[in-house]
This record gives sequence, structure tokens and C-alpha cells, in this order.
Amino acid sequence: MALLDDVAAIARLAAASVDDIGAAAGRASMKAVGVVVDDTAVTPRYVTGFSPDRELPIIWRIARGSLRNKVVFILPAALLLSQFLPWAITPILMLGGAYLCFEGAEKVYEAVSGGAHHDEAPQDAATLSSAQHEGQMVSGAIRTDFILSAEIMALSLSEVADEPLLSRTLILVVVAVLITALVYGVVGLIVKMDDLGLKLARSGTGAARALGRGLVRGMPAVLAALSVIGTAAMLWVGGHILLVGLEEFGVAGPYHALHDAAVAAGHAIPALEGVVEWLVETLGSAVVGLIVGGIIVALLHLRPGRKAAH
Repeated sequence: MALLDDVAAIARLAAASVDDIGAAAGRASMKAVGVVVDDTAVTPRYVTGFSPDRELPIIWRIARGSLRNKVVFILPAALLLSQFLPWAITPILMLGGAYLCFEGAEKVYEAVSGGAHHDEAPQDAATLSSAQHEGQMVSGAIRTDFILSAEIMALSLSEVADEPLLSRTLILVVVAVLITALVYGVVGLIVKMDDLGLKLARSGTGAARALGRGLVRGMPAVLAALSVIGTAAMLWVGGHILLVGLEEFGVAGPYHALHDAAVAAGHAIPALEGVVEWLVETLGSAVVGLIVGGIIVALLHLRPGRKAAH
């Protein structure tokens, strides 16, 4: 009976540890929400042009590569960094934040200038369906995911940097698995939604046909909205990372000014105080992100040889 009592106590302790790890993983995952939205917005374009039967296998290949990025390459580097060079986490986060600002501002610049890739030659169906093209698209998606995954893991690490090494490792593994499953599960649903719509549109009942036609017509708008949300999230998260990083380095003025403005706006509308405060702080962070990202975009576009290359 004493042994069983000890076993029960150990089980309760283990359950509490698992619960703590789950809660910490949830907090860490929420901190990376902006990058997760962007990752979800970016990935569907990698299956554009492929036959429907290849879409889910391609997403599965990208998801495996994403999980490998996080667990095999990024996680050990993050743990070594947090164990031996914890002071480097904030500068690295700020570099990642600046990159997010750049990515968001570049998307805004392309949307405003009508920029992009109109002069690219269209590819025929045979090229699009070839194994070589599929491999190139998967490799490109995994390379892009590496950058986003590094940002996700760095943001998550900053949330649990004070945890013991074992807990930190388990939390980051949980974050890696959960976020990969979330992102690519949602992407799978998105890319197959039009197929579901077509099946419903060809079914026998009028309501199902109407729903199916609505899904087919609505998916382009959903993808466009997701892209806009992803851009806004990058600017917001990137700007917030930079403001918090500056505060940690002793330059607290910008963050405190924004926080005070958000609190004042919240007090002005007591019924919606929390919502208004969050909105003002989020919009302010996004404006900071847009300014910083705009400066980086301008510097890159003004550098010698940039126009000639275009």
C-alpha cells in the first residue's frame, strides 16, 4: 500500500508537470501567433497548379520538412543559446522582428506599386505536374519555412527561457509539433475546400449545391484575406518585438509612450477598455513595424544594381 501511495504521488507530480508544460507551451505558442498566421498564409501558393490528388501529399512533405527544421536543426541551437548565451536571445529576436517588418513592408510595397511578377512566363501543365517541379516547390517551401520556424521557436524560447533545461526542451518540442500540425492542418483544409465545394455543387440537394458554389466562389477571397491578415500580423509582431527589445536595452521611451497612449484610449471608453487598449497598442506596433520595414525596403531598392537587375 505504501508503494502504491508513492506511485500515486509520483503520478500526480508527473501529471502536474505535464499540465505545467502544456500551459507553458500554450503561452509560448500564442506569442508566435503572428508568424503562424503568416506561415499559414504563405504555404498554399506552393501547391498552386498541381492536380488535386497531389495537393495533400505535397503538404505532407512540406509539413515533415517543417517539423524536421524545428526539432532537428533549430531546437538544439535554441537550447544551446539559452543555456550558454542567454543574453543573445533579445538581439536575435530583434533581428527576427526586423525581418518580419521587412517582409510585411515589402508586401505592402508590392501591393501599392503593383509590383511583382507579371513578366514571368507561364508554365505548361506537363511542367507543373512533373516530379522535378514538385520537388523544387517542396524544397522552396521548406527553405521558406526554416526562416518562419526559426522565428516561431525564438519567440517561444523567449517565453520559457527561465524554465529548467528539461522543461524548456519538452515545451519547445510540444510547441514545434502543435504549431506544425496547426499550420499544415489548416493549409490542408484550405487547399481542399474548393474540391469539397465542387463535390457539394454536384450533389443532389439544393442547399448543398448552393453551399458548394459559395465555397468555390469564396475561396479566392478567403486566401486574399488570409494574405492581408498575415501581412498585418507580421508588422504588428515585428514592431512589438522591436519595441520590447529596445526597452530591455534601456531605450524605454517608445514602448512606454505607446503603452500610455493605449491605456489613455482605454480609459476614454470604459465599456471596451481592454479591447481599445489592445487595438491601440497593436496598431501602434504595426505602424512601428511598417516604418522600420519601409526603411529596410527603401534601402534594398536603392542599392546600386537593384534597378538594373529588374
